[in-house]
Amino acid sequence: MDLLDQLLDHDEWATTTLLEASIDLTDAQLDQPFDIGRQTLRATYGHMIPNVAFWAGLMTGQHVDTEMSNRTTAEMIECHKRFYADFAATARRFRDEHSLNDTYLDHYGVRKAMGGTILMVMLHNTEHRTEAQHFLQRLGVREVPEVDPGIWEYGLLNP
Repeated sequence: MDLLDQLLDHDEWATTTLLEASIDLTDAQLDQPFDIGRQTLRATYGHMIPNVAFWAGLMTGQHVDTEMSNRTTAEMIECHKRFYADFAATARRFRDEHSLNDTYLDHYGVRKAMGGTILMVMLHNTEHRTEAQHFLQRLGVREVPEVDPGIWEYGLLNP
């Protein structure tokens, strides 16, 4: 078992699972304001999804267009799959090249390690998924999915 592969696969799955749970929500529901985090479900997803592309771009020195305003849930799912595939490939390449300790300058000119950035992005996603679950519950979604690593692994080992 490779821990990085497990973390990346779970992270991608968990966000996809919550996006899919949001597919039938109306625009009004996606944009309903709440008193935490990014305040709406659409804004939360619109922050999380391009975040992985933004950081992958910084680590590789490539500009990535991450515009996400007013996307439908289906469009957000497509962006998530595309952006996350690039992020995961970047993370795995750094692992395979033994360069997780290599550094780069972030958008503030602060030196960061590749491995630390990869971990930061995944933990950032976890934080915002908790907010998304809260929004889904308050929006009346009947079965808000649990997306912790134990649930994910159970599904893998017990299909």
